[in-house]
Amino acid sequence: MDPRADLSALHGPDGSGVKFLVGQYVSLMKPRIIELLLITTIPVMFLAEQGVPDLWLVVATVVGGTLSAGAANTLNCYIDRDIDAVMHRTSRRPLVTGTVSPRGALVFGISLAVVSTVWLGLLVNWLSAWLALGALLFYVFGYTLLLKRRTAQNIVWGGAAGCMPVLIGWSAVTGSLSWSAFILFLVIFFWTPPHYWPLSLRYKDDYATAHVPMLPVVERFVVVARQIVAYSWAMVLTSLALLPVQHVGWVYTVAAVVAGGLFLTEAHRLLAKARAGAAEDVLKPMRLFHFSITYLTVLFVGVALDPIWHLPLPFLS
Repeated sequence: MDPRADLSALHGPDGSGVKFLVGQYVSLMKPRIIELLLITTIPVMFLAEQGVPDLWLVVATVVGGTLSAGAANTLNCYIDRDIDAVMHRTSRRPLVTGTVSPRGALVFGISLAVVSTVWLGLLVNWLSAWLALGALLFYVFGYTLLLKRRTAQNIVWGGAAGCMPVLIGWSAVTGSLSWSAFILFLVIFFWTPPHYWPLSLRYKDDYATAHVPMLPVVERFVVVARQIVAYSWAMVLTSLALLPVQHVGWVYTVAAVVAGGLFLTEAHRLLAKARAGAAEDVLKPMRLFHFSITYLTVLFVGVALDPIWHLPLPFLS
């Protein structure tokens, strides 16, 4: 039987009471994805401040950003509950198992969107609020509704929503945007495909069953690997563009060069094995997926620490 015909047929996690229900609603927000967004938001605030930003401003921005991203993820779960029901890795999400009703999720998602926008507008600034709302709307309507089920380039363009936290963090501190913020936006834009396509390789059959045209579903592994390498090079080269624009020092430079070099090595390893016709278990695409998170963390730790321990580069001083 197709689980989409009767979502209630799937058994959900055992539990009851307020604490259990709250946990189910929180899981709709996809907290692990939000952690990645915070990895980029907070360091950019340090760079924009050229030092340690006001603690209350950081807290207000993080809370507002978390609520906004949680709203987007909740509405994504609401829209994609039919897909989630036929994919193994998502089949125990609350809307699939019935521990949260579709109506409850929709009301929760919209409420989070309203609260987060007002929160950011009143406690941070309205530029940050509109940027967060724009990211939310693009993720829900642009990616989830328009792109995800129609094009293999869905994650490329849809990933732009995940780049917005750097603009939100910068605008929270300065009340404006800058070329430095846009460079870091592009770093994450180019990072998203090599981060997500290895995961899609791993769960290729899941996406095929759900009729979602992720690139690994519609193209050979070697084609996917070539594009991963191309985006990886674009990501690393873009990260180095911050040197002359922001006049960052040794801390950021070392982080960008070392982490970027290791990322490229891993991407080329994947391509070499794909060219040799290796199967998915030999390709081990999840190695690159996991390292992509390490790369982003190392790079943005460099973003945060560089203005604090600024050691200028001789050719930029």
